[in-house]
Amino acid sequence: MRIALFGYGKMGKAIEQAATTRSHEVGLRVTSTNEGASPVGHDVAIEFSKPGTALANVELCLRAGVPVVVGTTGWYDRMNDLRTMVTRTGGSVLWASNFSIGVNLFFRVNRMLAGLMDRQPAYRAHIDEIHHIHKLDAPSGTAITLARDIDLRTQRYSGWELKEQEQGNAGLRPAPALSTLPVPIFSERKGEVPGKHAVSWTSGSDRIVITHEAFDRTGFAQGAVVAAEWLKGRKGLFTMDDVLDSQV
Repeated sequence: MRIALFGYGKMGKAIEQAATTRSHEVGLRVTSTNEGASPVGHDVAIEFSKPGTALANVELCLRAGVPVVVGTTGWYDRMNDLRTMVTRTGGSVLWASNFSIGVNLFFRVNRMLAGLMDRQPAYRAHIDEIHHIHKLDAPSGTAITLARDIDLRTQRYSGWELKEQEQGNAGLRPAPALSTLPVPIFSERKGEVPGKHAVSWTSGSDRIVITHEAFDRTGFAQGAVVAAEWLKGRKGLFTMDDVLDSQV
């Protein structure tokens, strides 16, 4: 495949390396110096830029008839705009808050655990996430996805709330009867941490924790290239769940 890369920072360079390893060619690298460059002539585009430019890049690709994989986060309040773009152009987009295969399996474990915990009111949930200091959004898109899935699988939680790190577990409380609370998320930015997410369910007597920790950007980059390979030739709006389901 011939790939157009939108965003050529550390993540973009990791994707290029993963693509080359899988015998693909990166024919276009879009940065702030050539913003708006057309992806025409490429088989697929991979978008890892910034929240403020992501949807403009997606629309550029769709108008050019190029399928696009979107890994940028921080724009999800405009999801309806994305759906409209895909419908209007008859194009194809695959988006994910995280393209790591391991993280997407982690999402499934989180949904399963949340469904079990919905019948255990003694336990309360919270999410911890740590990323490098260069990450622009907080909480991470991955943490928001984890919270959304807890919301969907339980009656006690609705939405999410960013909490101050120093509050710790003292800031957590079980949802009162016949009411709901947002899922608490604690975000920390330090050093060059690629990403660590933990979902905890705590009672007065014990705690269950599931964790995913990335060692580097390789898993994210490989997952994005796998998603691009899968998307080529398809039409519509997809997520990494569609990719994983097709591998069963």
